[in-house]
Amino acid sequence: MASESSLMENLQDHHLEGEGQHRNPSEVKMSQIVLPCHANNCRELSIGQLLKWMDCTACLSAERHAGCPCVTASVDDIYFEHTIGVGQVVNIKAKVNRAFNSSMEVGIEVSCEDLHSGRHWRVCQAFATFVARRTGTNKVQLKQVVPCTHREQVEHSLAAERRRMRLIHHDIMQDLLNNKTFQRSISEGGIVYVPGAESRDELAAVSTERTRVESVELVLPPHANHQVNTFGGQIMAWMENVANIAASRLCNAHPTLRTIDMFYFRGPSQVGDRLILKAIVNNTFKNSMEVGVCAEAYQGEEPLRHINSAFMTFEVLDENGRPRPLPPIKPEPQEGRRRYQEALARKKIRLDRKYIISCKQTEVPLSVPWDPSNQVYLSYNNVSALKMLAAKNSWVLSSKKNLVSLYTVEESQSLCFRVESEVDVPAHRAFTLVSDLSRRHEWDQHYTLCELLIRVNEDDCIYRVVTPSVGEGGKVQDFILLASRRLPCESGDPYVIALQSVTLPTHPPTEEFNRGEVVCAGFIIYEVSKSVSKISYYNQAGPGVLPYISTDIAGLSSSFYSTFCACSQYLMENRVTSPLLASATL
Repeated sequence: MASESSLMENLQDHHLEGEGQHRNPSEVKMSQIVLPCHANNCRELSIGQLLKWMDCTACLSAERHAGCPCVTASVDDIYFEHTIGVGQVVNIKAKVNRAFNSSMEVGIEVSCEDLHSGRHWRVCQAFATFVARRTGTNKVQLKQVVPCTHREQVEHSLAAERRRMRLIHHDIMQDLLNNKTFQRSISEGGIVYVPGAESRDELAAVSTERTRVESVELVLPPHANHQVNTFGGQIMAWMENVANIAASRLCNAHPTLRTIDMFYFRGPSQVGDRLILKAIVNNTFKNSMEVGVCAEAYQGEEPLRHINSAFMTFEVLDENGRPRPLPPIKPEPQEGRRRYQEALARKKIRLDRKYIISCKQTEVPLSVPWDPSNQVYLSYNNVSALKMLAAKNSWVLSSKKNLVSLYTVEESQSLCFRVESEVDVPAHRAFTLVSDLSRRHEWDQHYTLCELLIRVNEDDCIYRVVTPSVGEGGKVQDFILLASRRLPCESGDPYVIALQSVTLPTHPPTEEFNRGEVVCAGFIIYEVSKSVSKISYYNQAGPGVLPYISTDIAGLSSSFYSTFCACSQYLMENRVTSPLLASATL
């Protein structure tokens, strides 16, 4: 692998000499043709081999940015969209999206190329976290990534949100498992095994013990990286191998790996370690199965060290490429039952995350039902949608009055606008005041009422907002809004207040109000100086919002100006924090 990496970097440097367009300094590319030695018995590229190539490429990118050795800390969930056959070419591109103190996020893109037809298609995308490890005693402080292109700016901004999600990943799982509604749904929908009273499905169930796999690997120098630690990609490849065997034992066929939940490295492994790899099928879901796999290491008589855990979802495809039904499993008591329930929780989280994060802003319905289990992904989608809206490079100045500017972006299916001005109020104070939606009616005539429904956590709240009717005699509108606020992750980052509609079962639409939906809206506040901030309000105008601002955009009105002036006056009047407000929590 080391020789492959050196050759790949040399080829890349040669390519850079002839490339005139911008190239991220940390970008690394690898291209590999799939040979029979890389493939499984179906002549498809082994996912374990692909993981090794991905990790190698990402590590080289991280080290190019850090200028020192780096180790893999984690790899986010991966969805494999296509398999890759023998003779096809795998193209892998990795670059550092953002650096924090001693860690950085590396984005990885994998595509496939057919040399005979010239076709290209995407295989998967991943985000890996690497930690810089200096050989000396000096503390690592990574240089910041300077995004140059529109896409780099978006990825740089969203990296902070993805980092936030990683840090609370474990808490999400525990909260869902402790949720009484979820526990009740498991007991109602799951299989309860009563000796002597088995149904036909229960008699066909496969014992999880039949799928248990345990294998040992001796870590040799070829398995290590240049720091003499076991190569992270190699560990992931060994884990995929035993998981594949466990899945095959259940279905008696060759399974196809579809998704991998987050890899999280809990400790290092070195040359000379014995690596014990264990896998077992945790649960089946009609056409798919989850396999849990863990890696533990030891040397001599020392106790086992937990190195890594992951959860992989497999399918078995028929001759037409469609997923085949799978038999149910019969979990063993206690630990088996726990794994069975946790697999159900992970599936729900995975479906919530996949739907919410991949949902396009133009899709209908716009609002996603809120519940505590999907809150973190709704919040991520809320903030990321606003940041992507702000990062658009096609904003056009429509009108300007004094120091208040109105910008628009007209697209095929939506109209976006931005109102912007500077105020003589410190950014942190402006953020505190504007993020308190319960006081927005004091300066915004479009907010007749704003009541707090749920205080989700310190940074997220759900409000019900009432706005006046557009036409004479029409119904007033109400909105159910998730408000997500974010402090700057580091110097130079803005304050963010993102707003997006959600659906609450406790507050359905009523006859008295016309229920509106906010696709994407919110404030982004930059610190211009210690006493001046630049406030930008964004809105991706949907049918419920457009009537309020259409005359402004057409140049027939300047209500946006008067509203922003009222906001500025409100901020100036509350510029100094009173002792009472200083002690209050938003």
